[in-house]
Amino acid sequence: MAQDVLCEVMNCVYNQHGKKCGASEIFVVSHKGNKASNSEETDCKTFEPGV
Repeated sequence: MAQDVLCEVMNCVYNQHGKKCGASEIFVVSHKGNKASNSEETDCKTFEPGV
């Protein structure tokens, strides 16, 4: 299992110290059902905009 989840979305409420995700869980979905061929076919549903 990954030790660190990195994120470049600076305005996400879970972004800590510039590039680390501090969410307790990460939810990633595919644009094409339950399979994806590459990262462009996925989205992070954990994202929440910061204040």
